Amino acid sequence: MSAVTKASAALKSVDYEVFGRVQGKDGLRSAGGYTEEEARKLGVVGWVKNTSQGTVTGQVQGPEDKVNAMKSWLSKVGSPSSRIDRTSFSNEKEISKLDFSGFSTRY
Repeated sequence: MSAVTKASAALKSVDYEVFGRVQGKDGLRSAGGYTEEEARKLGVVGWVKNTSQGTVTGQVQGPEDKVNAMKSWLSKVGSPSSRIDRTSFSNEKEISKLDFSGFSTRY
């Protein structure tokens, strides 16, 4: 694959916040743990964090199709015990390089 072909695969970055009953724990795993696992499966990078307002917030970066798959998961699936009322996305933009090397849960 040439450098030109690689460069044409657009990288995206998007911030998100998930509203609903989204911070519950399933045994020892938090919503952040499920989000981290899904992000790794999809091959996106970024972070997730529980907020004091009871929401889950973070940022996702990666190839556009994988970011879109993660947006869908955040909007419709979430962790097994979650009830997602709505998900807001902001600051969606094309980026030239990833700012993160993996996906992590912030505290």
